[in-house]
Amino acid sequence: MENRFEQKVSYCDTDAYGVVWHGSYLRWLEIGRMYFCDDVGLDLVKCQENNLVLPLTGISVKYKSPAKLGDIMVIETKFVEYSKIKMTFNQRIYNKETGVTYIEAVVDVVPVSGDGKLYRKMPEILKSICEKYAEEKCV
Repeated sequence: MENRFEQKVSYCDTDAYGVVWHGSYLRWLEIGRMYFCDDVGLDLVKCQENNLVLPLTGISVKYKSPAKLGDIMVIETKFVEYSKIKMTFNQRIYNKETGVTYIEAVVDVVPVSGDGKLYRKMPEILKSICEKYAEEKCV
């Protein structure tokens, strides 16, 4: 399962040279995971109200090419695998017109309670989504 959305690079996303500041990519990756959750029917507000949050615990980003002011980007999010306590996404941001990849990222999130305690097994609401949409299961 994957989600894609488009984003135009605006002035606030760039540095003095008109190149996207590295932290802007992380915000777009987060938005991509949020849109993925929306697509699969996982309401993050309701999850939070029910003592379930999904903090990022690991991220590996490869910066390939700089995005610039005015570029139209596509942010692609794929849910690839899960284990008892972790969900992994592959994400990519690329130029809509040229297909040039700006960044590639692997992101891990874990389910925790509102007070920060790690769930030792995937909560049922997430387990059913994992089983339905993951490309593969980790053991």
